[in-house]
Amino acid sequence: MPRQSPFGHLEGSVLVSACLLGINCRYDGKAKPCHEILSAKNFTPVPVCPERLGGLPTPRPPACFAKGDGREVLAGTGRIVNADGADVTEPFLNGALHVLELAQLLNVRWAVLKEGSPSCGTTRVSSREGRIQGVGLTAALLMQNGIQVLNEDG
Repeated sequence: MPRQSPFGHLEGSVLVSACLLGINCRYDGKAKPCHEILSAKNFTPVPVCPERLGGLPTPRPPACFAKGDGREVLAGTGRIVNADGADVTEPFLNGALHVLELAQLLNVRWAVLKEGSPSCGTTRVSSREGRIQGVGLTAALLMQNGIQVLNEDG
């Protein structure tokens, strides 16, 4: 029996991490296409890359949380730094705000984001200590504003 898509319940416009749609926007200049999202017929994907929307280039140095996770950044106590040691909290925050604005303009109720990213992680993110439990900045902001957030595994 074929496996049922974890995205079968989604409908309308859905924010989707652009890298999951095959767009080369990740820090390493690559994509991470997700077949189940690309083949979904019941919703319209709206590609977003918070880091690009925040003004960061592709490729770019990888980034991680130096302190906390996305919730802590929103509370003013977390920070995001790149591999060169530069604080990139502001571009990450600006990108998250642009994604939220787009979600509100389109009346989006759902987002499917790339797990592990400091922007998009839904249950784990990159930190100086490696992968930790937590949420990315964009994911945290969307959740805080009533948008249901899933990762590529549904």
